[in-house]
Amino acid sequence: MTRVVVTNDDGIDAPGLHQLAASLHEAGLDVVVAAPSRERSGSSAGITATEEGGRIVAEERELPGLPNLCAYAVAATPGFIAMIAARGAFGDPPDLLLSGINRGANCGNAVLHSGTVGAAFTAAIGGVRAMAVSLDVPHGKVDGDLHWATAGRLAVELLPLLDQVPTSVVLNLNVPDVPEVAGLRQAPFGGFGQVQIGLAEITAGAVRTTLEETSEQPKPGTDLDLLAQGYATITPVRPLQEAPIELTLPR
Repeated sequence: MTRVVVTNDDGIDAPGLHQLAASLHEAGLDVVVAAPSRERSGSSAGITATEEGGRIVAEERELPGLPNLCAYAVAATPGFIAMIAARGAFGDPPDLLLSGINRGANCGNAVLHSGTVGAAFTAAIGGVRAMAVSLDVPHGKVDGDLHWATAGRLAVELLPLLDQVPTSVVLNLNVPDVPEVAGLRQAPFGGFGQVQIGLAEITAGAVRTTLEETSEQPKPGTDLDLLAQGYATITPVRPLQEAPIELTLPR
């Protein structure tokens, strides 16, 4: 049976995490959940953790509707969780790692900062095939009204695609918040995320920031553009690759 570790950056109590675990469990996979004990959004592939007595803090949890599933709340970033999961910290080393379902799309430049994608990158570097899954969440919509099941269903359907790419390549899946998607498209990254950080106030000893929706229009055919049209998008990403540039070095 295929063994899969499920993690995220929204934390152990996030409904997207619970849906992804449930979808994979219902598909017959051997699922173990290991997720941050609190929200770690924006942590990228950071590998930090909280220790007590020289041990990483990890607490067993029961997930809603999944009483027989092994689940752990870990005081660490998703990247750290992925790193130790690949080494067998939560039972046998997994065949796959799925990260998500993130509350919000991870498109364009946002991928650089995403803890959801960062966990998948770290797993891939550790030799575990990985997919990041995110749901495009309209502004102001509450968790209970979101179509988590759409993203969970697509993630399961697309697992065979992981066999088409090298272990070092991560699949980044973004799903619109709809009952049925318009289709699935492989898409390149757009040049910017859906929101940008702005500076609201700068005072002596403090800076206050805001999140602002960008007014730029995405380039046609990119992940941001297709997602806005109701398509789910998937993008193969290689986490570490040298730039094909020949430098002229000083003598």
